[in-house]
Amino acid sequence: MQIYGPGYVHGPQGIQGPHRPMQPPQSSRPDQVQDELQLSDAARFIDMAKSLPEIRTEKVEAVRRALAEGTYDMEAKLDAALDRLLDELA
Repeated sequence: MQIYGPGYVHGPQGIQGPHRPMQPPQSSRPDQVQDELQLSDAARFIDMAKSLPEIRTEKVEAVRRALAEGTYDMEAKLDAALDRLLDELA
């Protein structure tokens, strides 16, 4: 760090004219390009997932209990669930 002493202070500065707010340039083209948004496939999938109904936790717990007890009919339920999922996605 260099210190030049008290004699190094610059003199008075001139006052400039009044400041006016800057205005955006006026476009002479009436067909200005509009902004556009492009969503990726992942974003579309997330948006679709957000629109799905809420998870019914009581049903999930009932299925977990039935699985643990060995009383859940897996084949028939799995086929029905897959059919409903495919119908909803198509």
